[in-house]
Amino acid sequence: MATASVSFKSREDHRKQLELEEARKAGLAPAEVDEDGKEINPHIPQYMSSAPWYLNSEKPSLKHQRKWKSDPNYTKAWYDRGAKIFHANKYRKGACENCGAMTHDKKSCMERPRTVGAKWTNMQIAPDEKVESFELDYDGKRDRWNGYDPSTYTRVIAEYEAREEARKKYLKEQQLKKLEEKNGNQDDIDVGSDEDTEDGLKIDEAKVDESNQMDFAKVEKRVRTTGGGSTGTVRNLRIREDTAKYLLNLDVNSAYYDPKTRSMREDPLPDMDPNEKFYVGDNQNRLSGQALEFKQLNLHAWEAFEKGQDIHMQAAPSQAELLYKSFKIKKEKLKSETKEKIMEKYGSAASEEPLPRELLLGQSEREIEYDRTGRIIKGKDTSVPKSKYEEDVYINNHTSVWGSWWKDHQWGYKCCKQTIKNSYCTGLAGIEAAEASADLMKANMARKEAAEEEPVQHEEKRLATWGTDVPDDLVLDKKKLAESLKKEDERRREERDERKRKYNVKWNDEVTAEDMEAYRMKKIHHDDPMKDFLH
Repeated sequence: MATASVSFKSREDHRKQLELEEARKAGLAPAEVDEDGKEINPHIPQYMSSAPWYLNSEKPSLKHQRKWKSDPNYTKAWYDRGAKIFHANKYRKGACENCGAMTHDKKSCMERPRTVGAKWTNMQIAPDEKVESFELDYDGKRDRWNGYDPSTYTRVIAEYEAREEARKKYLKEQQLKKLEEKNGNQDDIDVGSDEDTEDGLKIDEAKVDESNQMDFAKVEKRVRTTGGGSTGTVRNLRIREDTAKYLLNLDVNSAYYDPKTRSMREDPLPDMDPNEKFYVGDNQNRLSGQALEFKQLNLHAWEAFEKGQDIHMQAAPSQAELLYKSFKIKKEKLKSETKEKIMEKYGSAASEEPLPRELLLGQSEREIEYDRTGRIIKGKDTSVPKSKYEEDVYINNHTSVWGSWWKDHQWGYKCCKQTIKNSYCTGLAGIEAAEASADLMKANMARKEAAEEEPVQHEEKRLATWGTDVPDDLVLDKKKLAESLKKEDERRREERDERKRKYNVKWNDEVTAEDMEAYRMKKIHHDDPMKDFLH
């Protein structure tokens, strides 16, 4: 996916981006569109689709992968160095005061400053230089080989070839000289002996051209190149006496040999002595040396990318390697700091410094004499080693230190049995009060549990006078009941005709048993078939 300039993303955004890319690759989501409205192939790798930071691309695009439009007027021509265009005979107005050329001034003149310039002598006027100007693009301005003539390198090649020929000639002369001296020192010459034959062969071999001897392993082969096929020389670097890896073990069930890649990953002779083996399989190369370091570098880049860091092994290998180096330095520094802290706190048993003798077994050579009761008569008692922490420090009127008492997984003071460190000591009275409080709490908890086990007896509720059911022992006053019936009739009339309702209405919310009975008597039951004959 083509992305804009790289910016920091949270872990959640990074996860959503990965899910979107997977969906685009699977065809479940539409492909991304660039600035020109063209779809971007989701299968393009990230190191190809990511635009460089200096382009400042705000939208996804693949323009950085296409050929940029260059200036049609751009030319690869270069300056004609040392070319002259016109040679004047006398000084011209506006020319260089030093040499007389029109193409530069006195300040920019590259000739040796004359005692009297050409302006005054009017002699030895320098010719005008050929001044050219080219419009170069970004790469042309920074091309260090621009204007270089490759034909000039033939001089370097010729120099090295002459040096090599001289070296070969010198070596050949030295070899012939040594053989002649060896032959001249032999006093007893046997014409038919084997020694003369060998010496003669050595001299003949030395006389052979060395170039022909060095080319014994050359193989003329057709080599394909971009410009077309051409005949080249390919040297066979394998020594012919070496045994091929697939011939080391002819067992069918031995290590598998792939003829296409010429690889044998497993060890063909696993039971053989490792000191006598010269080949242990291709996996040995993959698990040792720089291959293992490269594997760890890839693994670090993948883990860092999964954690949200902007790192890619193929897109920016130098950045990935620098990050991995800094990671290893920080890791080693952290390990060394941790080790130093542990050694500083607990010491090191592997240190070469011997411990004092008195610390090994807690013994010393000092003589101390005791009496029958155990009191010291002669000598001094051994002092108890002190800790770096404060000891026997009593605070808040306590007579024991914190941690001298333990109960119910809590530390406390033995003198008052309190588990709060900053508490004030209460002594035996506090212990008795704590025990009494605990006993009271246990009694309350037991009483509560007993109360929860007993069934709850609910009192029978007396039905209200104004409820739906009328109690049997209800006694009504006939006079009050008549008044209540009259009030109910007035209320119903007011409900039917609101014009009879007075402006100043006093509301009384007290309902008596007679009022409730009057309401029941006047109430209309809609299910009653005789309701139409009541009024």
